[in-house]
Amino acid sequence: MQYSMGIDAGGTYTDAVIIRDSDGEIVDSTKARTTYPDLLIGIQNALDGLDQSYLKDIKLVSVSTTLSTNTILEGTGYPVALIMAGDYVIPETHSINNYIVVDGGHGPSGEEIRKLDMETVREFILRNKDIVSAFAISSYFSIRNPEHELQIKELIKELTGLPSVCGHELSQDLGAYNRGITAYLNAQLIPITDHFIETIINEMDRRNIKARLLMLKCDGSVVGIDEAKEKPIESIFSGPAASLVGAAYLSKAKTCTVIDVGGTSTDVSMIENELPELCDEGAVVGGWQTKVKAIRMETSAMGGDSHIWIKNQKPNIGPRRVIPLCVAATKYPSLIERLKTARVPSRMLLSDNIQPTKFFIRSGKEPTSEFSPSEKEIYDRIGDEPVSISGIFLDKLPSPVFLDLLIQKRLIQAIGFTPTDALHVLGDYNEWNAEASNIAATILGRMTHQSKGEFCQQVKNEVAKNMAIYLMSYLLKDVHPEEIRKVIEGDHHTKFKLDVPVVLLGGPVRAYVEDVRKLIDADVILPEHSEVGNAAGALVGKGIKRIEILIKNVRKKSKISNIVFVQGQREIFQTHPEALKYADKIGRELVLGYMKEAGLDAEDVRIEVTRNDITMHGDSLPLETKLVFVGIGTPKREI
Repeated sequence: MQYSMGIDAGGTYTDAVIIRDSDGEIVDSTKARTTYPDLLIGIQNALDGLDQSYLKDIKLVSVSTTLSTNTILEGTGYPVALIMAGDYVIPETHSINNYIVVDGGHGPSGEEIRKLDMETVREFILRNKDIVSAFAISSYFSIRNPEHELQIKELIKELTGLPSVCGHELSQDLGAYNRGITAYLNAQLIPITDHFIETIINEMDRRNIKARLLMLKCDGSVVGIDEAKEKPIESIFSGPAASLVGAAYLSKAKTCTVIDVGGTSTDVSMIENELPELCDEGAVVGGWQTKVKAIRMETSAMGGDSHIWIKNQKPNIGPRRVIPLCVAATKYPSLIERLKTARVPSRMLLSDNIQPTKFFIRSGKEPTSEFSPSEKEIYDRIGDEPVSISGIFLDKLPSPVFLDLLIQKRLIQAIGFTPTDALHVLGDYNEWNAEASNIAATILGRMTHQSKGEFCQQVKNEVAKNMAIYLMSYLLKDVHPEEIRKVIEGDHHTKFKLDVPVVLLGGPVRAYVEDVRKLIDADVILPEHSEVGNAAGALVGKGIKRIEILIKNVRKKSKISNIVFVQGQREIFQTHPEALKYADKIGRELVLGYMKEAGLDAEDVRIEVTRNDITMHGDSLPLETKLVFVGIGTPKREI
């Protein structure tokens, strides 16, 4: 018997599943808490929870990870220098650490606008070669002619031997500056991703798993490990992509919407006819606008680990994430007594950090940066057992801003009441220590003049409404979520009706099924193994390759040329039909060639082609024709 394994290292949990190849059934699954900063520990814990007898027969492993996303969000990528050739306009708000703009670049038809200033480029390379780990390169209209990017790349290789990334290698979309940003971020991630992949390979060897290794991209497709190393930027948001693909697989729905309730957020997305819906613009991560094709999703900063805190006698949910009290009490039994003796701060002082049910503990990460005196004083008062705000500040007036700085530096972690705790009180979820949740709910209920049950039901209702609101906000693109909230919360004798299934994913999401059904008229599906849908998605993602080809009609005096632009190459034809014939041939060849090189089943590839013509009124010949080839294949299971 032959099996495949999927692993998703998410923000809160690391999930693993084993699927039997003969019928696609999940035969084993497990969840473990994700570990930071070393994701490998969480992956090892997840793999330890599987039936080890299956491992020798696993022939395919596929991984999705938060590594790239977190690296960009935390600003911990390797140092990179960015070289831009052309008329770039750099936003004043940019945060690029090391860059230069030089003469060069091409025009929309691939013609050279200015000669490349190689001498200035040479000086910049030599000045930076000993302080960066890689270079990123972007030139104007490199998607129509990458000659200048390639010249710079060759010079970097000659002078330094360091890796370099070109904008045209990552995107064929217009927008030279954002292509440069995409190359810049990608270059930062290469050493980190390479180390992560090698670590996974070593772990597979240690466990005697002789299997092909794939990685999920943020468009819901899988790639071979060599491409994953070259283009790690494409793995940002692969977690939501894994949820989407996994939900469709588990529910057996080729078209569906998906609500994925994670620890930090709730993500809504859609798949139609087995193809994820992609965002029109590139993915935005950490304030950077990239040219990476990612799934379109609507995200709410409300998840199972969102902190619930009281202000003005009303509960607030999120946006910050904490360790649930029920989870923390399992590891730190002393938390129970600390909750029982917790003091309620003055109403005037109450904030996200100043709560009777919030505690702090060291993360285990060693300090690497200089402390301010206030930061050091607070850090020294936080140890290996949870401590409350009053225990940290003693008799001083609290100054929680320094707590935030220590949390941002990953040196301490916060513990607090969450929707997961509320479910434990209501009896809808019983994974952890419910006693801690009940004590805290009693305290917070008194602060809002409710019983603990009423308080927790209010929390649960708000989470369910949030799921419904963001689902409808995703589908109704031009309607603000607050307008949708008015419909869902109002007594209008009507509610939203959907003609596509709604699939729910996430650990405790089964507790919300009936609540969502009451709020919207839809086929709400809770598939079996929904709690590990991300790991299933990491494994069952298709091999998807998109090739975009542009045919541009160029008229000079009385002469008409049809230029075909494809992956940085140009071919010129006299007639539009000749150009179309060539484009169709090369588009299909590129799709099939990619499938073969990536180790995908090229014999079972479906290719869909869409065409968009731009014409002038009264002119039968298109000014531009854009062809998009989408190939869908299945990963091979054998090595």
